[in-house]
Amino acid sequence: MLRGEEIVMTWLPADFVHPTRVALPGGGYHLRPISGSDAPLDYPAVMGSRERLASFYGGWPRTDMTYEYNLADLERHAREIEAHESFNYALLDDAGTALLGCVYIDPPVRQGADAEISWWVVDGRVGTELEKTMAGFVPAWIAGAWSFERPCVIGHDVTWDEWRARPKLA
Repeated sequence: MLRGEEIVMTWLPADFVHPTRVALPGGGYHLRPISGSDAPLDYPAVMGSRERLASFYGGWPRTDMTYEYNLADLERHAREIEAHESFNYALLDDAGTALLGCVYIDPPVRQGADAEISWWVVDGRVGTELEKTMAGFVPAWIAGAWSFERPCVIGHDVTWDEWRARPKLA
């Protein structure tokens, strides 16, 4: 897109269709876009891993985050997904009875990438095969199913501190 003399990168192609269900290798788990209806599973997952998540997500979630706030946040994420502004995928067991983490796919806010991706698993799955599967799967999925040329998986391609040190986009 051209504005005056400035070239502006668009976030995604106009005809891009985001994946709606993505099976993880090995079976048993899948990703799908998060929605407000996930609040009963998401809230305990997030709050049960709060200290670790806050250590790399800059204070989120806060210690006083309420269920109602979480529900509103998930509804906002669902609207952003529908508008293709950003994406939040829930990591679920195949029965859909446990939310075990999330994958965030966002437009860049710092220099050096055309998309910023991060993901987490609940504390009880840190160091397990599920976390190892996610570490290999997320970058491959982004490379294969998304149209980015320079995605950055924060916490994996670069550390959180290295990402925070990058200059912000204007």
